[in-house]
Amino acid sequence: MSENNSANKPSKGLHEILLSVLDLAPIVVGATAADSFRNTLDLARHAEKWGYHRYWLAEHHNMPGIASSATSLIIGHVAAGTEKIRVGSGGIMLPNHAPLVIAEQFGTLETLYPGRIDLGLGRAPGSDQPAMRALRRGLGSDGNDFPEMLSELRAYLNPSLGGRPLGVRAVPGEGLNIPIWLLGSSGFSAQLAGQLGLPFAFASHFAPDYLLPALELYRSNFRPSDALEKPYVMVGVNVVVSDTDEEGRKLATSMEQAFLNIIRGRTGLLNPPVDDMDSLWTLQEQAVVRKQLSYGIAGNKATVRDRLQKVLDETGADELIVTSQIYDHQARLRSYELLSEVVKEN
Repeated sequence: MSENNSANKPSKGLHEILLSVLDLAPIVVGATAADSFRNTLDLARHAEKWGYHRYWLAEHHNMPGIASSATSLIIGHVAAGTEKIRVGSGGIMLPNHAPLVIAEQFGTLETLYPGRIDLGLGRAPGSDQPAMRALRRGLGSDGNDFPEMLSELRAYLNPSLGGRPLGVRAVPGEGLNIPIWLLGSSGFSAQLAGQLGLPFAFASHFAPDYLLPALELYRSNFRPSDALEKPYVMVGVNVVVSDTDEEGRKLATSMEQAFLNIIRGRTGLLNPPVDDMDSLWTLQEQAVVRKQLSYGIAGNKATVRDRLQKVLDETGADELIVTSQIYDHQARLRSYELLSEVVKEN
């Protein structure tokens, strides 16, 4: 990790920030999407009990190992099975959809589960090129019109902003207070979020290179708005916590295998952990995976506590959102339980 570049923000302790969950709804080798959905709800219920603030799901398509393609439906599934934890998208890839549809879907969710729904938005496809073409057929969007699509979506929820087609209303949706977040892995969404006065989440759990410049860009461009008086940053981190460093590192090899497959241009189910990754990757591949996972932390509670504090010192984050790609569901539950203890004990 780099030198502190958190815009001279005073360092926070772990106990001073909010902790949230990003669930990629993994489908593991030997299981099905139905198993993934059961595990998602089980994890969400435990996360609520352990004090996590949000539970977000991400839109991905054409990926056999990720079950959350119909993201709004899974958000409803989780919200229905929990009581108070905030539930939302991390994120909805807006160029894949008509803004009116997203306004109606999240208006419906907010109506069903008032005060608990977040709408995190990204402009990437969340898929490969063939799937992107299939999703965006007839829409003609390549993501470059994201600001215009965002403006239209926001206007459906709050007509006073202007920008929606004449005579078109989102029902339900109009007049509802649904927090909108911008998500990104570059400076584009960071700058836009700052200019609009919206909270910003950076995808450092898979694209860490531009994290610090993006946060600086967001903060330097921030303009207070009705949504937010001052900048609010959430940082994505891969975390695996176990009782020992050795076990934590082994559990993390499932995540390393997933990233290895990505750089090889493959997709597949989440694999079981292995004792040694050296037989699976070349030195060059190892270096690429390690770089992509530079905001990945695996080990016991003390190791994770120290590394997470360094992330806070470096970024000045207001909130951490944690993803844990762990093959065994009970081990994944245990990891999130131990992580909640790390924050409470800090």
